[in-house]
Amino acid sequence: MSLRLGYTQDDAQKMVNTVIDSMNDAFQCGDAVTIPKFGTFEVKKRLERIVVNPGTKQRMLVPPKLVLNFKPIAAMKEKLKNGGQV
Repeated sequence: MSLRLGYTQDDAQKMVNTVIDSMNDAFQCGDAVTIPKFGTFEVKKRLERIVVNPGTKQRMLVPPKLVLNFKPIAAMKEKLKNGGQV
């Protein structure tokens, strides 16, 4: 990235860290982050559920939790379906 944009590696690292920190702040507030021509990151709540251990057949309760979800734009999905070709 530093070579492409003409910045030093330290400056490029600071920019990347700033973007990641800003995204983290948005996730903490429950906001979605949309990156144009890429996709949307959002925090979703997974509900409490019961799972079964296939080896022991023991039932366990999995508590609710927050997970980070990514939804790519349609053009990216199509590109991936075609093995990277447009």
